[in-house]
Formats: sequence, C-alpha cells, structure tokens
Amino acid sequence: MKTRPPVSEKKAETGKSKRLSPDVRRAQMLDTAARMIVEQGYLPLPVEELARQAGASKALIYAYFPTQHNLFNSLLGREIRSLLLGGLDTASQVQDLEQAAVLCAMLYFEHVARNGPLLNILMTDLYMAGHLDPEVRQTCDLVAERLTNLAADQLPCTREEIHAAIEMMTAIPDEAGRLVFHRELDQTTARQICHSLIGSCLKALRAPEKVAVPD
Repeated sequence: MKTRPPVSEKKAETGKSKRLSPDVRRAQMLDTAARMIVEQGYLPLPVEELARQAGASKALIYAYFPTQHNLFNSLLGREIRSLLLGGLDTASQVQDLEQAAVLCAMLYFEHVARNGPLLNILMTDLYMAGHLDPEVRQTCDLVAERLTNLAADQLPCTREEIHAAIEMMTAIPDEAGRLVFHRELDQTTARQICHSLIGSCLKALRAPEKVAVPD
C-alpha cells in the first residue's frame, strides 16, 4: 500500500506555502500596528518591532507605508470608515438632537470598547499634528458639523460653544469604552454611565441657567 508523504515532503513537492496577497499583507500590517498603538498608548511605533510582530521585514513595511504618517493615516481612515459603516453616518443625520447625540455617543462607545482607544490616539497625538490626511479630517469634521448645525437650531448656545461641548462630550464614550476595553469596568455599567452623562450634558446645554455652580 502506498503511504501518504509527510506534510514537509508535500510542501517540498508543491513548492513554498502560498504567498499573501498585497491586500492581505497590508491589512496584516495595519492590524499589527493598531494593536501595538493601543498597547503602547502613543505614537510613533518602533519599526523594527512592528516588522517583527507583523512577520515582515522593515523594507517591506516601508514599501507599503513610506512613512509612519502614511501608516497612521491609513489606520485612521479605516477606523472612520468602520464607524460610518457601523451606523455613525446615519445616526449623525437624525433630526432629533437628543437621539442623534446619544446614538452617536453609544456607537462610538461600542467601537472603543471593542477596539480600544485607537482613534483618539491617532487624532490627538502630537506626532500627527500637521500630518492628518485632509480627506480623513474632512470626514471626521462632517459628523461634528451635522451635530453642530442641529444643536445650533435647538440650543441657546453659540456655534463655538457647541463645538467645545461636542469635544468635551466625545470624551465620555471614549473614556467609558477605554475602561471596558482594559477590563476596568463592565460593559453594562459603562454603557449606562455613558448614556446618562450624555443626557445630563444635553440637559445642561438646554438650560444653562439652571446648572448649579459651586462657590
């Protein structure tokens, strides 16, 4: 009876294992970079370690991403697309302010709880100052502008005050999601806190004269 050749022999007969396609290899590098950024908490990354963890050479990393700014903008674009396709684009177009704000906040919360605070690091780290891709920046601003326009029609606040409020309120789902991601808070409690704080912020913005300011 003819026996089956060992796996090593079969590989020798059929050649080397299948080479990864450029799209798969690129996605692998982005996934590795995303994980490393969240673990490290800041930018940039040590390229040697990125190459090692991605199972690639430094030369191959640079072939796909000539600079780390290219790499981080690619990650940022992927994060934004994921959020928009996950419902953020639709949520930001809801015409009821409370509903739109809560929907956007909770979608972002779930995203951070699942993937970590990658988006916040990419958007706020000084390493990316002046290097954010204009198209990616414009996409981010579109959601904020929709909420600003909606709030400007319904709140007794200037557009500048609304912009500042949106920036501060974004920190709520970001921090709540981060705590869940790092297992410092359970998801149900974090979700309730996030929902409650967004509602409280909107209530205060609607009637700022009723907000008690401590002496």
